[in-house]
Amino acid sequence: MAEAAAVPDPEVTVRLLRAPDAGPDDLLRADGYIFATPENLASMAGTMKDFFDRTYYPVLERLNGRPYAALICAGSDGENTARQLARIATGWRLKQIAATLIVRTNAQTPEAILAPKIIGQDDLRRCAEIGATMTAGLAAGIF
Repeated sequence: MAEAAAVPDPEVTVRLLRAPDAGPDDLLRADGYIFATPENLASMAGTMKDFFDRTYYPVLERLNGRPYAALICAGSDGENTARQLARIATGWRLKQIAATLIVRTNAQTPEAILAPKIIGQDDLRRCAEIGATMTAGLAAGIF
């Protein structure tokens, strides 16, 4: 989903970073953000939670007004993770530029939960649309 949203634009530098590899300096250098995470046990993935734990206070009051969007892959719900991300974005005073996209895989059995997930083309297209909205808005100076 994150790869689909990383839409290149000749006027915007797009960086795709994994949560463990990103830090406060990456947030400060960026003009906008697309946060992508699976939902595990009704919460964002632990690596994403760790990212926010490590970066939240070092950048507080320094990201105000920057645009963001969120992508969530969930087995059945995703809403709790959406609320968690929205609360963090509110604290950072980010501006949401697209409705949070929740892709539900409907994985309910242990085998399905543990199996690699295949995201459908329609959902990947929606991720790409959010990425294109972000890059176009940044390139045009709208955000």
